[in-house]
Amino acid sequence: MGILAGKQILVTGVLTDSSIAFHIAKIAQEEGAEIVLSSFGRAMSITQRIATRLPKTAPVIELDVSNKEHLANLASEVKKHLSGLDGLVHSIGFAPEAALGGNFLNTEWEDVATALHVSAYSFKSLSMAALPLFGESGSIVGLDFDATVAWPKYDWMGVAKAALESTSRYLARDLGPRNIRVNLVAAGPIKTMAAKSIPGFEEFESVWNERAPLKWDVSDPTPAAQATVALLSDWFPKTTAEIIHVDGGVHGMGA
Repeated sequence: MGILAGKQILVTGVLTDSSIAFHIAKIAQEEGAEIVLSSFGRAMSITQRIATRLPKTAPVIELDVSNKEHLANLASEVKKHLSGLDGLVHSIGFAPEAALGGNFLNTEWEDVATALHVSAYSFKSLSMAALPLFGESGSIVGLDFDATVAWPKYDWMGVAKAALESTSRYLARDLGPRNIRVNLVAAGPIKTMAAKSIPGFEEFESVWNERAPLKWDVSDPTPAAQATVALLSDWFPKTTAEIIHVDGGVHGMGA
């Protein structure tokens, strides 16, 4: 019996088998959960192919978190595969190229708005779309990157992550009466498809190589995935509004 035995979980953000979300889905299945994945657009076929690499091929539903119709139909789409939800993983983030790479002072609002909508507001909109699927309790976990400092070239995505962190606290406040826990896992840098879109990603890698008390491997998403699965389980029944750092300890070190 795994720690997620009998749980039903929706995992967003699976694109390649190097993504944290893929490893969350993999470990969740190994721990006994039934999983549904989401994707949209041209990425659908990629996610469907990657889903076959899981211990058990998972169904993939279409979900663009900026599309109101997709959100409105989420419950009915999930119910084609699961009877409900016990857990939800938000592994979604995007910022236009103009919002990254040292262009902070020149980024136009339209690009900032996109970053905030997809990377932060969607945590609320996705949670609310999934809410009818939850029973007497549940766990919602989002993937984060430490937003307490300004990172090189991370720019408006850093602002979006700060908004994500604040959003998680308000969600925890308002969903607590439904016995739904809301937490974030702030992972260190991982070489994923999303990371490739961040200009100067190698600068993050050098920071972790120099400052992590625990050796950090940018090619290993397993520690962050394991923490997420733990938060989805019943082993943290009274933990909410928390940010669990899985970054080798860098967040606690001075410059």
